[in-house]
Amino acid sequence: MSLTSRYKALALQTECIAINSCKNRDGAYVKMEETLQKILAETRGSKAFIGPALKLVVLPEYFLTSFPLGESLEEWREKACLTTEDPLFDTMKEFCRKQEIFLSGNFYELDKNFPDLYFQSSFVIDDEGELVLKYRRLNSMFAPTPHDVLDRYIDLYGYEALFPVADTKLGKLACIASEEILYPEIARCLMMRGAEVFLHSSSEAGSPQLTHKDIAKRARAIENMAYVVSANSAGISGIDFPMASTDGLSKVVGYEGHILAEAGTGHSMVANSYLDIGAQRDYRSKVSMQNYNARQRFELYAPSYANTTHYPANSFEKEKPSKELFIKTQLQVITNIMS
Repeated sequence: MSLTSRYKALALQTECIAINSCKNRDGAYVKMEETLQKILAETRGSKAFIGPALKLVVLPEYFLTSFPLGESLEEWREKACLTTEDPLFDTMKEFCRKQEIFLSGNFYELDKNFPDLYFQSSFVIDDEGELVLKYRRLNSMFAPTPHDVLDRYIDLYGYEALFPVADTKLGKLACIASEEILYPEIARCLMMRGAEVFLHSSSEAGSPQLTHKDIAKRARAIENMAYVVSANSAGISGIDFPMASTDGLSKVVGYEGHILAEAGTGHSMVANSYLDIGAQRDYRSKVSMQNYNARQRFELYAPSYANTTHYPANSFEKEKPSKELFIKTQLQVITNIMS
């Protein structure tokens, strides 16, 4: 597999159309199909304008559905969740083949091994229409994660499945979901496995001032010497929520933390820039004060993590997952921290 050393990446800023008002699965699915066709048309048009150098497109968080707003876990699982064998994924795979692009996005996923749950998952489809990476969000406020069923999850999929990195012709790609950009350990664990480009599907508050997530995008790039391609939504429509609250800030960040391209507000393809993987690898190979990857001393930190009990793993073993359980667990963690 030969490396495409220099190519353009796009953080596509597009509207997220909520399915919350749909009464049943059939109605929600029709809306998801319509949304996907809209987004693929925008992607096709963006490539026609940007040019054949565009090889990688990142879509916003939960671009097909928006997020659960009052629905129980059971209701959202029935209405909004898919598997990667769904025809919508077949549509995306065929699109990637025809357009010769890699596509990354984020959705709510069903898993037959955990029939009572769903996971928030990010994915990468390559330019041959193959699903080359699937990452399941590990830190969430109100959604199930592999950490909540950690022992069984590792028995089924192995520890390395928690931090997948795909070695591709566009470099070593990894996904970071939404607010997980705020958790440096996740990016660090991906960097440890060779990640060169973080694909960040987000739905975040837009502001003319620096937000927490926006600062974190630059920090994760600097401290891991990695590119960050971060796609925010162009607002969320269809729910009782000010639409433009989550609008803007899509960007491409270079491996030294410089903003290479950034969108304003609204539907936008402006957040596109060249990624030079060859130059990045050369930068990572040099002895310097700025080679933070090579200067890490992980043995210093490992005992602190290993010997500290924090948010409990396997929290679904004894109690049925619910919003109330998430709140109760976090309250207990806060109590432990403050005591």
